Amino acid sequence: MTNPILESLLNRKSIRKYTDQVPTDEVVQTLARAAQQAPFATQSCSLLLTRRREKHPFRAPLFFTICADHHRLGLIMAKRNWRIVTNDAMLFFYGLQDACLMAENLVVAAESLGMGSCFIGQDEASIKRLRKQYKLPPRVLPVVQLTVGYPAEDPPPRPRYPLDFFLFEDVYPEFTDEQIERAMAVMDDGYMGQDYYRKARLILPLEGGREETFTHDTYGWTEHISRKWGQWHASPAALLQQFAECGFDIARDRSAT
Repeated sequence: MTNPILESLLNRKSIRKYTDQVPTDEVVQTLARAAQQAPFATQSCSLLLTRRREKHPFRAPLFFTICADHHRLGLIMAKRNWRIVTNDAMLFFYGLQDACLMAENLVVAAESLGMGSCFIGQDEASIKRLRKQYKLPPRVLPVVQLTVGYPAEDPPPRPRYPLDFFLFEDVYPEFTDEQIERAMAVMDDGYMGQDYYRKARLILPLEGGREETFTHDTYGWTEHISRKWGQWHASPAALLQQFAECGFDIARDRSAT
């Protein structure tokens, strides 16, 4: 079973090299409108754009920042003589959903117009920098960034888990060792078969005195992702502080005020 939309989705990959072609204003507006038509809970998201490609990752011509945004809702509610009493954890949750849905619409729209994209994740330092750069008001939180442009490369799609490790019907399963090891092999063999980390010259350094036993011949996705989430960000304090400075104090109980 196939059609152009399925082919685009199944062949999607991150693009990190772009041609010098600059998307027109019409293309930019089309991308924005397509992003805006994503399903939403409260339309609690907004889109920031810069076109200074010399400052963008991979010198992409377009660089979007997708935000969770309840600032505008507060302005509208004030016009109706209301104020927000819903807790910030709930608002953050809905804003995150809306921002992610909008981001995916933007990716699909760009692909349909012959462009490629690459997501750039956020952490506490980048959130702080973006708040200052864009002069963000309270209740606007940068969720993820996206480079967009016409591709100057055609890498293969990256591996994904096998369906029996991803699609579960009726009940979440207990995995057998065989299933876990097979899923790991699919990811690791796929990435190593593409020489992904060797080409990127990337092996994350070990911390805490652990001895390095991997080379680019054996270092795959599962070791890479394990090093990311097995070594960093043990405390949420810095990230929660940035959420609070963006106006999302997710531990606050508004019923007590």
